[in-house]
Amino acid sequence: MFLLHGKPLGLDRPFEADGTLYPANWLRLSSPEAREAIGITWVPDPPIYDQRFYWGYTTSGTLIPKDHAGLVKEWNGATAQTANSLLTPTDWMVIREADNGTVMPSGLKTWRQDIRYACENKVTMIDLTTTTEELANYVTYVSPSGGAPSDYNYWPQYVDPNAAPADDAQASGV
Repeated sequence: MFLLHGKPLGLDRPFEADGTLYPANWLRLSSPEAREAIGITWVPDPPIYDQRFYWGYTTSGTLIPKDHAGLVKEWNGATAQTANSLLTPTDWMVIREADNGTVMPSGLKTWRQDIRYACENKVTMIDLTTTTEELANYVTYVSPSGGAPSDYNYWPQYVDPNAAPADDAQASGV
């Protein structure tokens, strides 16, 4: 990134230096010598890190992890919320069955239970992590050992057994 007196300059943005206004395209069109003449320097962009799990880098370049216990609580809550948001659209069927006996399809009951099991398994895996790095690897789908990626982002999909299969001709609009 370009710096002028220690402050970053955005590309394609006009700026002022020592009372002179420069147009938005000046940084792209100017030579390194012209930029240096007015005090503009180039420094590499800071390294990228996942702000959900880390505060940034130390001066030696080591990631600064956020509190693991707090993150476990946060991710367990987010996981439960995801499960809830998947179940909510079919909650009315549960109420209808309890209220007047209209039976919910068994496949839907199985799917709802699969969502609850998936949530329980994800929360267990989150609870089993001992470091912020382990938690970050699990949640972000990374396998540190090079094996299969984690299942955190996978949720069971409901397939209505009564729905007609998609016909290729209909799907393509023919």
